[in-house]
Parts: sequence; structure tokens; C-alpha cells
Amino acid sequence: MESSETDKQIYVARVERFETDSEGKFMVKVRWYYSPEQAGGRRQFHGAKELLLSDQYATQSANKIEGKCNVHSFLNYTKLENVGARDYYCRFWYEAGTKEITPNKVPVYCICETPYNPDDLMLQCDDCKAWFHPGCVKMTIAQAKQLSSYQCDQCSS
Repeated sequence: MESSETDKQIYVARVERFETDSEGKFMVKVRWYYSPEQAGGRRQFHGAKELLLSDQYATQSANKIEGKCNVHSFLNYTKLENVGARDYYCRFWYEAGTKEITPNKVPVYCICETPYNPDDLMLQCDDCKAWFHPGCVKMTIAQAKQLSSYQCDQCSS
């Protein structure tokens, strides 16, 4: 959606329905997505293309629509072969009034116990199927990319 501010920040909304107002103007009812920064701050596990679906609705002039983007489920986003400039994902919901993010607990991975960030490379152990960040297992990203298989320290001992 077009910003009314001079900062030209991008605002993403889900179109709920199209309607006309009492003057016959074409309007759109939207539900807003928030960036992690708008919802209290970006955390280590928030990917660059992550959005949070909010409980905030608005009716805007249809002229404010700048274009279409795709907000995928987290699972579908992680399966994309090519992530485009207008591809985003959502795995959390944000209640603006209470500033609560749901779910408030997510699965953690690696020995560092952080939620998955699709922007970060991870290795999966061939035996136990656990996931690890290369740096957490004393490996560079370049080394990790060259592996055809991986076995974690616990499984290899």
C-alpha cells in the first residue's frame, strides 16, 4: 500500500474485500501486516522478509494499492526455489492493542537453541535429523556448503 508519509516506507496489507463508499468511490478493506520492528523489535530469528499478521483493519482508497506481493506461510516460503522481491512470509500474529505476538513459543534448533531463520544456512544431521548453524559446530558457511552429508558430534562419537 502507498505510504501517506514522505518516508516512502512499504506497507503490506491483506485485501479482505472491495467495496464502494457512500460517494461511489472504490475502496478496499485491508488487514495490516507489521514488520518485526513495528511490533516491538527484530529478533535474531526474524528473517529479512518476515511479516506479522495483525488484528488491525482499515478501509483505504483503492488508489493506495501500489502492487501485489505474496505473503506465504512459513513452510511454503522455506520451499521456494527463487524468492522474489515481493515474496514475504508470515508465521506469527500480532495484537497491536496488547502488543502480544502469537505463538509466543516456537520450536528451537541447534545447540544455540534459537528458532529457525530461513535467511541462515543450517546443517541437518543425517542420523538424528537435528539442525545446526555452521558457526555453532565450528564450521564456516563455505565449508558447510561443500558438504554432501553431515553427522553431528553426538552421532559421530
